[in-house]
Amino acid sequence: MSKTIDRGTAQGLPEWDRCAVMGVVNVTPDSFSDGGRWFDTTAAVKHGLHLVAEGADLVDVGGESTRPGATRVDEEEELRRVIPVVRGLTAEGVTVSVDTMRATVAARAVEAGAVLVNDVSGGLADPAMVPAVAAAEVPFVVMHWRGFSHNMNSLAVYDDVVGEVLTELRTRMEAVIDGGIAPERIVIDPGLGFAKLAPHDLALVAHLPELRALGRPLLVAASRKRFLGHVLTREGATPPPARERDAATAAVSAIAAHTGAWAVRVHEVRATADAVRVARAVEGAA
Repeated sequence: MSKTIDRGTAQGLPEWDRCAVMGVVNVTPDSFSDGGRWFDTTAAVKHGLHLVAEGADLVDVGGESTRPGATRVDEEEELRRVIPVVRGLTAEGVTVSVDTMRATVAARAVEAGAVLVNDVSGGLADPAMVPAVAAAEVPFVVMHWRGFSHNMNSLAVYDDVVGEVLTELRTRMEAVIDGGIAPERIVIDPGLGFAKLAPHDLALVAHLPELRALGRPLLVAASRKRFLGHVLTREGATPPPARERDAATAAVSAIAAHTGAWAVRVHEVRATADAVRVARAVEGAA
């Protein structure tokens, strides 16, 4: 008899019989992964539709780079970048998530059709975020976060990265619930690459089942990140650029799917879509 892992789902989102694939649309001129290729609204919508055609189950739209060292854009500019893309994709029937740390952007995106708020700060960057999401009654991603991009590398100090991330995520989940967001609407994310060095990221990937013990669906966002560049680099060589890390990303996607992640967030969809389907087939044959 075939069996499936109980990955959980956040109330208000579709249910899939496998790890879902979240495609990324960066509407920014300075993304670490794609260098502003989708900065134009028309190009961004077209790219989002392409990701769906390649196998994405939902599309995450963001207008602010969170790469290490990045400075923030103002709210008006973020709205200008994000809202037309959200509106354009939802008009085509795409399930859309908004990647933002601002309550106003989140609320406007939900009004435009987004069904999930993916806040890399877990509501810490904007005190108005949790009340706004609670009022909108949409799912919310609580990511492990210690500070803004301009100084987050200095915050990558851990004695026990898995234990500390678990503790800090649990504390943040409790705060979000106390702020009015229903527990059933919470997704958690270990925050790979955010205030973490390569050994920290690898340790978290190795211990994903322990993160699932928090009892909420788990989003894993490893796509093209620095730790994969370190893994792929031979001694004395330069790490491959972000767009040459997609095979390594798919490998992490397969691991995440096999260990019960609810979704993986990726820039290049096809390889990961294949990876999660293989993981599901193996799971069903066990």
